[in-house]
Amino acid sequence: MPTVFFKDLGSIDYKAAWDYQTALHQELVTAKLLRRAQPPAQDSDKAPIHHYLLFCEHPPVYTLGKSGSESNLLLTADKLLENGFQYYKINRGGDITYHGPGQIVGYPIFDLDDFFTDVHRYVRTLEEAIIQTLAHYNIESLRVPQYTGVWLPANAKGDPLRKICAIGVHLSRWVTMHGFAFNVNTNLDHFGHIIPCGIADDDKAVTSMQKELGREVNVEEVKDVLKNKLASLFVFDYG
Repeated sequence: MPTVFFKDLGSIDYKAAWDYQTALHQELVTAKLLRRAQPPAQDSDKAPIHHYLLFCEHPPVYTLGKSGSESNLLLTADKLLENGFQYYKINRGGDITYHGPGQIVGYPIFDLDDFFTDVHRYVRTLEEAIIQTLAHYNIESLRVPQYTGVWLPANAKGDPLRKICAIGVHLSRWVTMHGFAFNVNTNLDHFGHIIPCGIADDDKAVTSMQKELGREVNVEEVKDVLKNKLASLFVFDYG
């Protein structure tokens, strides 16, 4: 069973977290290549692979994935600065999204050779961990076939289909980085400065656990639930 080392980075600048992810990702790729270079007879001497799961929260920042369009950012550079937002073009999949206080941002740095080498299954498993975490709080959620992430269904109160978790990943040599942004107590007004994930449909919106439950949610408690769901679904132990 793989061992995953968990680190809660707390509130951290986006670029600092990205640099840290990149360093861990490179460490894991290098260790993997070194293990492959050793003769099979030395398998018992090979150092174990260290996988990582990072949780953090970022100051307000917009990030644009490599397949995204800058037209989905609705603020000028001056307005970004004036409102205290950072902005980065990054190497994950997907379009534009927002990170900020009250979110659980998760960065799994996994060598999928130790789990399963299937990108579609990897993303679906991340989604499932969020879906099961929401179910723990009696919040019904689902997948939308044409869109990545986790959504809440339209309801009788007139609320449309609403996204509560965005997912965007990057893989190199089956080693993952980037991950998910899960809205717990997030300021949803900040999504008004972008076309979230490039989805401009009038019948779709964004939401948070706080909005759905009508109260502020204990983020540390949600982290604990989510950590356990991830370990159960990916079948790993925490180191």
